[in-house]
Amino acid sequence: MSRKDSKGLFANVLGQLENPAEREGGQRSTSPHLLKVAAGVRQIQERSELAERLLKDGNQIIEIDPSEILESAIPDRFASAYDEGSLAELMQSMREHGQSTPGLVRLVQGAAKPFQIVFGRRRLAAAKLLGIKFKAITRDLSDEEAIVLQGEENSNRDDLSFIERCFFAHSQETAGYAREVICKSLSTGKSHVSEMIRLASALPREIILEIGPAPEVGRRRWIDFEARWSAHKEPLEAAQVILSRDTVRSAASQARFTAVFEALSAEHSAETPAAGGDQLISRGLVLGQVSHGKSGSKLAFNKAVSSEFVNYVAAQIESLHDQFLQRTAPQGVRSSD
Repeated sequence: MSRKDSKGLFANVLGQLENPAEREGGQRSTSPHLLKVAAGVRQIQERSELAERLLKDGNQIIEIDPSEILESAIPDRFASAYDEGSLAELMQSMREHGQSTPGLVRLVQGAAKPFQIVFGRRRLAAAKLLGIKFKAITRDLSDEEAIVLQGEENSNRDDLSFIERCFFAHSQETAGYAREVICKSLSTGKSHVSEMIRLASALPREIILEIGPAPEVGRRRWIDFEARWSAHKEPLEAAQVILSRDTVRSAASQARFTAVFEALSAEHSAETPAAGGDQLISRGLVLGQVSHGKSGSKLAFNKAVSSEFVNYVAAQIESLHDQFLQRTAPQGVRSSD
């Protein structure tokens, strides 16, 4: 599909999502799902238009020695995506036909190298391995423009796995980017970005890197993975034992995910709540457990829950207790307050 055709398609889809009432004579839809889809399409359209302007304004393609190009400040794919095995097919194509699509670099002042890659990192890595020049368009871009365009290539091709998207969002958050910028770079809404950042914060990066991108593992399975991780007595030790096995280390990323996932649900996992206990669930996420025993009742939050939230809940205890007393007190006592 040409850029012109895709631009028209975006506009048509956006019009149908945002203005269904004009076609049917009714009120505009307020469906949260449709509004999220419309927002995502709008972000893709905006990034497509920006990319089109960049290519139009900077249509001169130059060849740059890969050694003159800095890596992106914020990684998107895991490092394994750039090894020779992962790049074999791309390298073969570039060896036979050259680099057919240019990358995008930006000028950097006062740095060790004059350029920084914005998108086309796999092509740049392949050029390095082949010992050839990297074809690119060069532009002056702000940090925010660069990070949004970096996500452009991956989002348009749905190229990142779910867990890679989580760590891409988390890295941006750590670097101080606003949520609006992160949403644009990933073509998704704030609630999804918040969930991605929470997952990436809860899981040790070194373990996830050993598991790998697991491209076939989606959002639901990673949420289940994090829930099992949080409920396990010693999840790090369990994961390290599994990942140290040669049969697991040599397996595909998806198989490594499955092996750790199953280990986290083994019999040495944390005990289930005692009789009468309940899980604390918010929007499908397990925040902790309430258990009742002879020595009293206990409220335990999972490791993934932020300390700020725990402190917030603790600060509300007196108010909550007062509300409870008001509700359970006899009618006469409540009316005299």
